[in-house]
Amino acid sequence: MLILFLIPGTPKDLLVYVAGLLPIKPLKFILISTFARFPSVITSTLAGEQLAIGDWKMSIVLYGIILIFVAIFVFIINKLDKDKITRVTFNEITKTAVQKAVKEPRDIDINLVDAQQARRVLDRIVGYKISPILWKKVRRGLSAGRVQSVAVKLIVDREEEIEKFIPEEYWNIYVKLLDEKTNKTFEARFFGKDRKKQEIHSKEQVDEILKNIKNAKYIVEEVKKGEKKRNPAPPFTTSTMQQEASRKLGFTLKKTMSVAQVLYEGVKIPEKGTVGLITYMRTDSTRISEEARAAAKEHIVKTYGEKYYENRYFKTNKEAQDAHEGIRPTYADLEPDAIKDSLTKDQYKLYKLIYNRFMASQMSPAVYDTMAVTIDANTYTFKANGQNLKFKGFMTLYVEGTDEKQEEEEGIIPELEPKQEVKEKSIEPKQSFTEPPARYTEASLVKALEEKGIGRPSTYSPTITTILERRYIEKEQKQLIPTELGKVVNKLLTENFTDIINVEFTAKVENQFDDIAEGKEKWKEMIEEFYGPFEKNLEKVEKELEHVEIEEEVSDVKCDKCGRMMVYKYGRFGKFLACPGYPECKNTKAIIETIDIPCPKCGGIVQVRKAKNKRKYYICENNPKSCDYISWNKPTKETK
Repeated sequence: MLILFLIPGTPKDLLVYVAGLLPIKPLKFILISTFARFPSVITSTLAGEQLAIGDWKMSIVLYGIILIFVAIFVFIINKLDKDKITRVTFNEITKTAVQKAVKEPRDIDINLVDAQQARRVLDRIVGYKISPILWKKVRRGLSAGRVQSVAVKLIVDREEEIEKFIPEEYWNIYVKLLDEKTNKTFEARFFGKDRKKQEIHSKEQVDEILKNIKNAKYIVEEVKKGEKKRNPAPPFTTSTMQQEASRKLGFTLKKTMSVAQVLYEGVKIPEKGTVGLITYMRTDSTRISEEARAAAKEHIVKTYGEKYYENRYFKTNKEAQDAHEGIRPTYADLEPDAIKDSLTKDQYKLYKLIYNRFMASQMSPAVYDTMAVTIDANTYTFKANGQNLKFKGFMTLYVEGTDEKQEEEEGIIPELEPKQEVKEKSIEPKQSFTEPPARYTEASLVKALEEKGIGRPSTYSPTITTILERRYIEKEQKQLIPTELGKVVNKLLTENFTDIINVEFTAKVENQFDDIAEGKEKWKEMIEEFYGPFEKNLEKVEKELEHVEIEEEVSDVKCDKCGRMMVYKYGRFGKFLACPGYPECKNTKAIIETIDIPCPKCGGIVQVRKAKNKRKYYICENNPKSCDYISWNKPTKETK
């Protein structure tokens, strides 16, 4: 039997007996996991092994409470008919959905209960056993976790990629051409030589090409016309909603889930009362009910016309649990603008995003006319691509955002014919350099976690919130950047717990949880298989690190009081300077960030500070004494 915490000196037989009194597994877990929240008695272990540290006074109090809980649970369970315990589930808080759910309850799926138990137990074992090592070696208040530590690792690894990145030079040649029949111009780009693609990496190559095509005739060799369809995105899952709200609304993950929770629970609408406006917002499925599909059809046909509707089904990811529908509005007739006055500004924005995304998912594709043209100039080849939107379809209502750099939209090319000559109007070589991978944003990190199978949709928001609060990372213009503390913690964990703090392990564990939920694997066996090697590695790491001290980062600032070189420390409010001579010398200093642009009003030094919401602002060092300069925007040399 798995016992989640032990108190030193307590007879093992008593613990086994107490836990054994509870006849239903979920209640055993509820009782045990409740007391795992006590900070003074934190542990995760197998029965018969002592792994907790707690004082005896707290131990006696806890066991008194445990026995009371046991007595209450046993009394209640003995009075219940266990065969009649069922579960009522509904995807939306509407009268119809709740009434239907109550009429059609389902049996409790013990496999799903076991999968949840396994997840909580394993995550507590990892967190509660590794975190104390960080307290000893770095500082108190830090934490480690199966998902959060891997998220930090992804951000640190990306930062290292950026630091190591070496830009490579490359060139493009653009030529503006004139079709004399229509008197219209269009742009073509260099493709290669003798119809084979050629990359240009130096100015010398550019000069040679320009020399060889000087005064050349530009002859249209091939014209390909076609039609391209663009399909709408599926209804939101939790992660895609978080990503899109970040891109389009600038919402943090935490804010998105908070606003969505209110929309789900219900908002007071005149003449309708309190109405749940969206379906359950923690889901990994894009499936929608037939009732919702029919309501969407009625609304689209009525509003836009028959040709704008298409009955569309989306494939749900094979890794998805598919326990709930995709996120959609509960009532198709409650259009965002119609109930705008009943919603807050943020509620309206998110509801409109969810509503439009769902409706667009059931609309016709957008249709483009496309043209691809190949043009020869002596032995060199240029290509031009154009497209023209001839039917907007779903784009009338909604277009999905992206984290990638937007490519220039393809323009319209005049009607051209093979063997036709077009005239050169201008030619422009353009030098560029390859760019490092972009830093993660909240949206792109969620996408990466989902693609790599790390965590579940409901865990992304609390995970990112936690690593921000622990100051492992910081946000700068939406980008997630690892702090020095984050790098130190990541280095310690990845060097000593290689088998756990990695993407492959975390993704593998998620698959095991899914197997438990499907009844293919036993949760206790899975935990035992993990715990044995983990415990041995933990003991080994604790011994190896016993005499290891993490070196503090030394600054170039001298202590005003004792002359030592001050070191960087981390506190509740971030990084600061402290004297290494503590406790003899308790001198500390705030770290003041400045910019190399003088104050536009008095010429003083401009400091960078953070408001309570962590947004940066710029203020003159002489404010408020002799200057009143303060701004959200970074000053420029031209600022007056």
